[in-house]
Amino acid sequence: MLLRKNIPLGYVIGKVKYEMLFVALYAGLTVVMHQTDVFSSLEIPIAIPAMIATILSLLLGFRSNQAYERWWEARIIWGGIVNDSRSWTRQVLTFIGRLDDPDEHVSYMKKRLVYRHIAWLYALKGALRGQDVMSQIERLLTPGEIDALSNYDNKHNALLKLQGFDLHRAHRDGWMNDYQHVLMEETLSKFSDHMGKCERIKSTIFPETYTLYIRVAILMFVVMLPFSLMNLFGYVSIPICLAVSVLLFLIEKMAIHLQDPFENKPTDTSMSTISAKIEKDLKQMLHEDVSTFDQNIPSFDEKGNFFVM
Repeated sequence: MLLRKNIPLGYVIGKVKYEMLFVALYAGLTVVMHQTDVFSSLEIPIAIPAMIATILSLLLGFRSNQAYERWWEARIIWGGIVNDSRSWTRQVLTFIGRLDDPDEHVSYMKKRLVYRHIAWLYALKGALRGQDVMSQIERLLTPGEIDALSNYDNKHNALLKLQGFDLHRAHRDGWMNDYQHVLMEETLSKFSDHMGKCERIKSTIFPETYTLYIRVAILMFVVMLPFSLMNLFGYVSIPICLAVSVLLFLIEKMAIHLQDPFENKPTDTSMSTISAKIEKDLKQMLHEDVSTFDQNIPSFDEKGNFFVM
């Protein structure tokens, strides 16, 4: 997730550097050949690229809107995970066992339920980004839990299963009543819903044909624009063509980056930071020392430290 209010110019230019080079060379060559009478008789009315630009504005507007909706839905889902994680921990601490006479076994189960949920957060985040999940959650699990997860490809779903078993055990042993058991099962179901929604966004690919059509329309616009401007502006048409074309390419790039919010890019949902923030909050609810806890998980791109994921 981008952090700086003033994003470095080099970062922006880096997204369209090859497109800029192509437009600059093409527009420059076209204008030079026109000035040397090679294309002196060839001129395209400005109305033609203007019509293409109108079509492009509609296509890019729709594409950007749909991409932003996917990104915003991902952020809403993780906002719901934050709220439900705090609710889950509160239920674990206040529903299970007796507050006035804490039992050692009950206290251990409470800690395992909270720690296992923190592991679920990192497992979900790692799975969405295609990362190694176990390396991120081993510190939060017992050897028995790690062994139990070895039989599952979907680690985050398996963790919810373990949570359900412990809730059943707590209810069977009389550590919570029927109503409390139902409420906590509903909270677990919410986590399953959040997980499924994230997986739906991850697995639903934006139609590649739509990307192809937009790119073809932009290239048609770029090819025609110099022939409409060089009789009016001469060599000045080169920077004009460059500025207008780069703007279209940047809007297209923005939509492409936003449409996949779980690909570990600067425009992604900041799942690592959110997970770390939840972990800190939940450990505080367990009265653990978090004074040295670092909730900012830095990430870098090829241009430097511009964002935190």
